[in-house]
Amino acid sequence: MSVDEKRVLVTGANGFVGSAVMRRLVSDVVHSPMGAVRRPAPQDPGSTIVVGELSAGTDWSAALQGVDAVVHTAARAHVMKDASADPLAEFRRVNVDGTLALARQAAGAGVRRFVFVSSIKVNGEETSKGERFHAHDTSAPEDAYGISKREAEDGLFAVSRQTGMEVVIVRPPLVYGAGVKGNFASMMRWVSKGVPLPLGAVNNRRSLVALDNLVDLITTCIDHPAAANEVFLVSDGEDISTTELLQRVGKAMERPARLIPVPPRLLEVAAAMLGKRDVACRLLGSLQVDISKTHEVLGWEPPISVDEGVRRAVEPLKRRRGGSSGFTAKIE
Repeated sequence: MSVDEKRVLVTGANGFVGSAVMRRLVSDVVHSPMGAVRRPAPQDPGSTIVVGELSAGTDWSAALQGVDAVVHTAARAHVMKDASADPLAEFRRVNVDGTLALARQAAGAGVRRFVFVSSIKVNGEETSKGERFHAHDTSAPEDAYGISKREAEDGLFAVSRQTGMEVVIVRPPLVYGAGVKGNFASMMRWVSKGVPLPLGAVNNRRSLVALDNLVDLITTCIDHPAAANEVFLVSDGEDISTTELLQRVGKAMERPARLIPVPPRLLEVAAAMLGKRDVACRLLGSLQVDISKTHEVLGWEPPISVDEGVRRAVEPLKRRRGGSSGFTAKIE
C-alpha cells in the first residue's frame, strides 16, 4: 500500500455484493482493500482475513489495523422461508448486535467512515403505483429482516453521535447480477428454457439496481464529503414491471420470454390460496424509490442502464452454458 492509498475493510468480502466491492477497489489506485470473511473461499478477491461469525463477540482488532473506512456488507440475509424458531432474534444477533460491535470497535480503532449496506425493507414492502419511497420517510419495516436493518441503522447513528465516526447508509431494492442466489433464480431459468409463465399482464412498477450501479454508489460513499451521516436510496433510475423485466431478460438471453397474460387479481387469489402472498407481493406489487437526494447530494447517476445490467448479468451464464442461460436476482 502506498502512502497515498486509503485502507478499506470490506466485510462479507466473498459474498455477492462484498466480492463486487472488493473487485472494484482492487483495481482502484486510491484504495487498498482488505476483505473480512467468515470462512475462506477458493477465489477470494484481494487480501482477506478470517474473522468467523458476525456477532457481538467478534474480535475485529486485527482486521481494523490502519483502516480508514469500513464497508459493511456482511449480514444475515433475508430468506423467504426462515426455519429458525425466532427469526427476529437471529436477525438481531447478526445484523444488529454484530454490526454495532464492529462499529464500536471501528470507532475505537480510529476509523473515519462506516458505510452500511442496509435494505429498502427499512422503508417498507410496497408502494402504491406512482408513489415512491424517499430517504427521509419514516421507516416502516414489516418483517424481521427489515426490522433488524432499521435497528442497526439507528444504532450506527447513535455510535456516530457518541464517537464522531461518520456513518453512511445505503438502502438498495432488488439487486440483480450474475452469481447471486435468490428467489428469482428459478423463474429466470424457466425463461431460459422457454417455460410459459402467467406473468404477461403485470402492470406494476418496481425499482431495481444492477450490481455495478450499487457498487459504484458504495465506493462513492467511501470518500465523498457530503455523504457523511446521510441515508441514500439507490436504483437504476428506471422503474419497470415484472412483465417488462422478464421480456428484457429473455431478450438478453436471445430466448424471448413466453408470458401468458393472466389477470393479476387471479394470480393474487391463487397465491393466497397457496399461502404465497409474499411471493405475489414481489411479483405483482409495486416498489418504487426516489433517488433524487442521491443525485443532488452526491452528484451520482447510475453508470449503466437496466438493459446493460441485465446483459452483464446474463452473459457469463450464456457463455458457460453455450447460449442457454439463467438469470438470478436478490429480491429485497
